[in-house]
Amino acid sequence: MIDILLASLLLYQVYKLIRGSVAVKIALGFLLVYLVAWLARQYNMLLLSSLLGHLLEVSIIAFLITFQYEIRKFLSSLGNIFFLSSKQLLVRFPRWKKKSDLTFNITAVVEAAKILGGGNTGGLIVLSNTEDLKFYIESGDLLDAWVSKRLLLSILTKESPLHDGAVIIYQDKIVAARCILPVTERQNLPAQLGLRHRAAIGMSEVTDTLVVIISEETGQIAVARKGVLETNLSAQELRIAINEYLKEA
Repeated sequence: MIDILLASLLLYQVYKLIRGSVAVKIALGFLLVYLVAWLARQYNMLLLSSLLGHLLEVSIIAFLITFQYEIRKFLSSLGNIFFLSSKQLLVRFPRWKKKSDLTFNITAVVEAAKILGGGNTGGLIVLSNTEDLKFYIESGDLLDAWVSKRLLLSILTKESPLHDGAVIIYQDKIVAARCILPVTERQNLPAQLGLRHRAAIGMSEVTDTLVVIISEETGQIAVARKGVLETNLSAQELRIAINEYLKEA
């Protein structure tokens, strides 16, 4: 029982590290290669087994190079155990909540986006109801504040030092601002899309989020979800998009 408990805690910590990042897809790719290699050996598929065997010989090095950031974060989190205060727990178990118990101030986001668009003030707002997005939160400035229209406007105004980057909202809190998002690598996007839209698409490709974009050039509102960009939305259409995301998440 102790063996199973410790192994479960270890796997849970690893899951928390890679959750919300592209590392999940890469890990699944590694797993698929190992599975195909095992099947090839079982069915005596000599050519395929030989090719994958050579690939697996260098897989450890490839694994270390690919996941160097995640490995470093994992070892760092283990080291931080010794510096936890008495009020902190060694392992934080996930909070089990029903979807109906989760609250989200949609009106604040919609009204803030509408005002920002009317003033041609650009902005990125990442909405997450399932993933805490710790990798991206750590790239910005932590806030941990309740969602409100005034706070969003004060963060995203052009004079604010937190204007650049994205605001990340996790469930009912603005957790961070000035966060750096991954830019999509797709080459078939329209030329008029700037870095803000490309970052929103990239974020929606690798995480389960809805990203709200306010264009600085046109003032138009757009959303990115699962790599799909919807542009020129009205305030009502933005509200519908957020509601649909919250129902699915």
